[in-house]
Amino acid sequence: MTGRTKRFFYIFGASLTLGISGCSYNQQSKFQAAFLPATPHPAAAAIDEPPALEANPYLSDAQPAILAQRMPVAPTQADLLMLRADQAFQRGKKAYQANDIQQARREFDNAIDLMLEASENNPSDPVAFEARLDQMVDSIHRRDLAGLGAGVDVDEARFDKAPLEDILQMTFPVDPKLKDKVKEQVQATASQLPLSENDAVLGYINYFSGRGRKTLIAGLERAGRYRPLIQRILHEEGIPQELIHLAQAESGFFPRAVSYKSAGGMWQFMAWRGQEYGLMRTAYTDDRFDPEKATRASARHLHDLYNMFGDWYLAMAAYNCGPVAVARAVERTGYADFWELRNRHVLPEQTTNYVPIILAMTIMTKNAVEYGLEGVVPEAPLEFDTIEVDAPTHLGLVADLTDTPMPELLDLNPALLKGVAPAGYVLHVPKGTGSALSASLQMIPADHRASWRMHKVASGDTLASIARSYGMAPGSIAAANGLREASPAAGDRLLIPVSYRAPAAPKRVVVTHRRAKGPRKRPAVVTHTASNRASRVSRAAGE
Repeated sequence: MTGRTKRFFYIFGASLTLGISGCSYNQQSKFQAAFLPATPHPAAAAIDEPPALEANPYLSDAQPAILAQRMPVAPTQADLLMLRADQAFQRGKKAYQANDIQQARREFDNAIDLMLEASENNPSDPVAFEARLDQMVDSIHRRDLAGLGAGVDVDEARFDKAPLEDILQMTFPVDPKLKDKVKEQVQATASQLPLSENDAVLGYINYFSGRGRKTLIAGLERAGRYRPLIQRILHEEGIPQELIHLAQAESGFFPRAVSYKSAGGMWQFMAWRGQEYGLMRTAYTDDRFDPEKATRASARHLHDLYNMFGDWYLAMAAYNCGPVAVARAVERTGYADFWELRNRHVLPEQTTNYVPIILAMTIMTKNAVEYGLEGVVPEAPLEFDTIEVDAPTHLGLVADLTDTPMPELLDLNPALLKGVAPAGYVLHVPKGTGSALSASLQMIPADHRASWRMHKVASGDTLASIARSYGMAPGSIAAANGLREASPAAGDRLLIPVSYRAPAAPKRVVVTHRRAKGPRKRPAVVTHTASNRASRVSRAAGE
């Protein structure tokens, strides 16, 4: 990269930790064949690849998504370099899954170098180039962090804060220039949900156009994970499609969002209200955090509220503060009109802002070009297989058997509160891994699936060294696997009959972000080792 006018320093050095517990088999042997059926390569995680070329789900007038999957008719030099970079990246992923760490490192380095070279040849679509480069770097970095493997602590539940919770108590100034513009948009916009234009709505449009723009865009991007699911359920339950923005207002599409009032999930159900619609809680699970179950419950609750009040604005208000509060406000004033109740200050302040927020987001996304949202690219929809576990099963074991980084399993199963899926739980696993996982689990004693591990034998491993790493006798491993020989081959998979304990985390754990110099102001990622022996900077800066 010497002599380049634009530089993006990406060093995937020798100390980079890429290994995770278990990748694709390197070879078959008597050790692995005797205990676990061959596992096919799992489907690549959807998040690694650019979303398919499609219009933004919320932006009815938006241009197609910027990340195209096909080459132009006359590809430029930069386009060809990007194609080569993507091919190297795919080879790196295959090497990584085959546990060939050195080859994966070389291919990933080559992919980044080719992308940097492409940046100097004026890519035909700079926005698409930047998005793909960021995505590639992020994907490589996640593979590094996935070295934590099954050692990630999943026994302590982690939750998110709803991004818009704080602004429900706030109002914002109105930009006079917006009034006529929004009025015309409302009149011209087709919507299943009635749209309104007034100062309350205009104030939030002004907010989301300025200070709140990043929050709005982040929600629209994250919504792509759940959009097909939500749209299908809203249609089946007869709910306006625009009410997908109710989930954005409630949680920003974080399945494990929790409010200060202890409402939980993407649709923010209180525990007692959730139980009314079949969202159950146990010591191990909470259905409020299951995107499909919670969306179904939310749609049915909204349907009931609409039947009660005959008005979608009052239904939304009742969803926020409860039907009793809205019914009392209507009874006290004699007005079954949300805006009249708002003006008379007979609803909770949070509720009076809740409906305008949803309307503001709806108007903006339906008029995406006029609000600069046409380039928002939603995340790829989550895809997975499902299996019902018939005995308590630790996610660490599932991670071992499916060669899946633990963070990915957690993303697919947000309703799990602990690291063990209870018997009868419908577990989500990466697409293409369900059948092999079911077969593999049947080879493990049911009463040990909540504790036993599966170890992928690396080059140089011996039965004695493996036993030492788990703090047990070699004979225990040999007995659990029916082994008669002392030296398993690299690539073998051995059951480890030991109570689950997380291995020590790798040293490279500190990741900070700082802003790179230069006019483009792209964020630089600085990664340090714990011993501070090296720091590697991934930076894009240039003219």
